[in-house]
Amino acid sequence: MLKRQFLAAAGAAALSAVLAGPSFAQAQKLRIGVEGNYPPFSMIAPDGKLGGFDIDIANTICAQMKAECSFVQQEFDGMIPALNAKKFDLIVASMTITDARKKQVDFSDPYYDVPSRFVAKAGAFPDHSPASLKGKTIVVLRNSPRAAYLAENYKESTVVLAGKETEVYMELAVGRADIGFGSSVVSGEAFLKKPEGKGYAQLGPAIRIGAGSGVGIAVRKDDEALRTKINAALAALKGNGEYKKLADKYFDFDVSGS
Repeated sequence: MLKRQFLAAAGAAALSAVLAGPSFAQAQKLRIGVEGNYPPFSMIAPDGKLGGFDIDIANTICAQMKAECSFVQQEFDGMIPALNAKKFDLIVASMTITDARKKQVDFSDPYYDVPSRFVAKAGAFPDHSPASLKGKTIVVLRNSPRAAYLAENYKESTVVLAGKETEVYMELAVGRADIGFGSSVVSGEAFLKKPEGKGYAQLGPAIRIGAGSGVGIAVRKDDEALRTKINAALAALKGNGEYKKLADKYFDFDVSGS
């Protein structure tokens, strides 16, 4: 009788172990901080749904990790404070990896890397050297690596700071700046291909700021386990061709930074 009871208890324990295993475990629930105002990476469709490369990457990584994910919209300037306040668990918002940001959060491996470009009225400037832009007004996204780059290299120009990347080109279009500085992709997609961008062009060669750093997914500094899972998911997506399939929806060049 005692032996039978022992066997029954052992069987129940084994069943519990199986149920607790990967195939029966409850999916990890994650909240993702996104912006929604950075086309073609993150944008809101007319029906109110979020879309863009960042959103597709986030959804695909969640599927790869078998996690249940939800999106939390957040102004970009407040992303890192909101992450550290546990408003969400990770940030997928085209956040460039910088030394300053790495003091506050940890980053995944880069999931894309595109250069920066100056944008101005076609033919307005011979080039984008500091000498050519001396005394001119340049508009750029505030609190960005590009703003820091201008502050360091264009000391004799006036720098105007915009709250969102799309506002860089709005300020330019209404004449509050002589030239804009932003993402080569966003300036092309959100401005130059639109009616308001008529007569404007990207100026000079592309500029890579902190080349090799790229754009990463941010997590809290105490969440190494999540960062490891994200890196594994990214590696799998790049290895199985899913990353290229997503990227090809938005870009006609390699954005992987490889």
